[in-house]
Amino acid sequence: MFPIDFFWRASLRWPNRIAIDTPTGPISYEELASKVNALASALVELDPKLQSRVAICSGNSADHIIALLAVLASGKVWVPLNPKSTRPEIRRIIDITEPSLVIHDQALGELLTDAPGIFILTGMDDGQTSNKTMGGLIQLHDSAPLPSFDLPLDATQAIKFTGGTTGAPKGVMQPYRAWLANITNQIQSWGFDEHDRYIVAAPITHGTSTYILPILAQGGCHVILDGAGAEVVRTAFRERGGTASFMPPTMLYMLMALPNASRKDFPKLRRLIYGGAPMPAEKVRIVREFFGPVLCTTYGQTEAPQILTIMKPEDFEDPQNWAAVGCATWFSDVAIMAPDGSFLPTGEIGEVVVRGDLLMTGYWRMPEKTAETIINGWLHTGDRGLIDQRGYLYLKDRLKDIVITGGFNVYPVDVENALTQHPSVHECLVFGVPDDKWGESVQAAVQLRPGQQVDEAALISFVRELLGPVQTPKRIHFYESLPRSNVGKLLKSAVLQDILHSSTNS
Repeated sequence: MFPIDFFWRASLRWPNRIAIDTPTGPISYEELASKVNALASALVELDPKLQSRVAICSGNSADHIIALLAVLASGKVWVPLNPKSTRPEIRRIIDITEPSLVIHDQALGELLTDAPGIFILTGMDDGQTSNKTMGGLIQLHDSAPLPSFDLPLDATQAIKFTGGTTGAPKGVMQPYRAWLANITNQIQSWGFDEHDRYIVAAPITHGTSTYILPILAQGGCHVILDGAGAEVVRTAFRERGGTASFMPPTMLYMLMALPNASRKDFPKLRRLIYGGAPMPAEKVRIVREFFGPVLCTTYGQTEAPQILTIMKPEDFEDPQNWAAVGCATWFSDVAIMAPDGSFLPTGEIGEVVVRGDLLMTGYWRMPEKTAETIINGWLHTGDRGLIDQRGYLYLKDRLKDIVITGGFNVYPVDVENALTQHPSVHECLVFGVPDDKWGESVQAAVQLRPGQQVDEAALISFVRELLGPVQTPKRIHFYESLPRSNVGKLLKSAVLQDILHSSTNS
């Protein structure tokens, strides 16, 4: 069985149910299956090679879901391209994965300038049937037989990138077995059924992709938003019957801050799943008071996607659990390891390591990095934490130098490399600072070259041009001389302590 088979079975069971509710009208399971079948057939005709890569660069839309399902149905490998990325980052991923086909929104064409591959636009053809748009390909391959393929469960279903834009980004090879484990765990954990209407709030290129098939497998419906922003999300819950969604804590805070916001705006909500960033215990209390007993969370990584551990609404009833990320899900083992490779007992802090069906098979064309990360079958997450006597995992800090802001991973070395490209910057340090809105905000400490001058706004604009908004520092702190150790190493901890102390006293 392959991940796409969950959808095919659902389309036979509930042909007349609504699979996708779009701002322009509903798409039934039968209609969606027909479109996916036709597009999958077209992809195979354009490139018959099994396991070839198909990149998708698109915002949240019905076409994005159709394209993703078609890639899964054709025996090919999905490569998501974040539409909020910069052109150099997009091109780097394309050069690494060498997709033969690229499906993209017309508005995002500039991100793909001069990139190789066969390009397919989302949308229809204005009456002209061609092989250059999804709509045209679907028409040309209407009623074509469904492609068939036979691959082992360790074969790659997706290559999703973790890492940055200026170093060597790592393409995580997620196998069929990881997707199957994710689908099974999502359904078992949240109890999705045919009455669920999932609000597609977070990007499909990221965590939302892990909810597409679990909802469809159970006959539920995905609700595509009519725009972006917290007000649009609230309207979807209030007027379109939203029952579940996944989003970063930032969006939850934005929803609560809307004018006249109240629990009445979410009349059918039963599963509000947050992830991608921690939520302080006090925030958990405030969110639960506002939304009711519907809050959930998961812990995972791109290397072991989304749902290594879960916290259900009933777990949040006990305040001692508010700092936890839940208990291990089916098909996964979670343990705490000491630096010498020994396993630590209950209550002791060490590195979180995991094994099981959710694990990646490795990093795309990076065997050395794979060997550093998966040792004796255990994935080293780079996170530090402990497991209590009940089996709840508590994260304490991260071994890996990473900032999670608004649900997105930012690697400080990438921002540091961008900052040091400015002619006035001598050295810099980039780090995350706790932030009520973003979880963590990206900030930097900068030492300028002798005789050089540049202001904060100019440096922020410089980084934004190179890396895009997500990785751009929200604050830059200037130092005449950055603190160093007795061997000359820059001391990030000292800078961070100084900034946190200054903000406390300001």
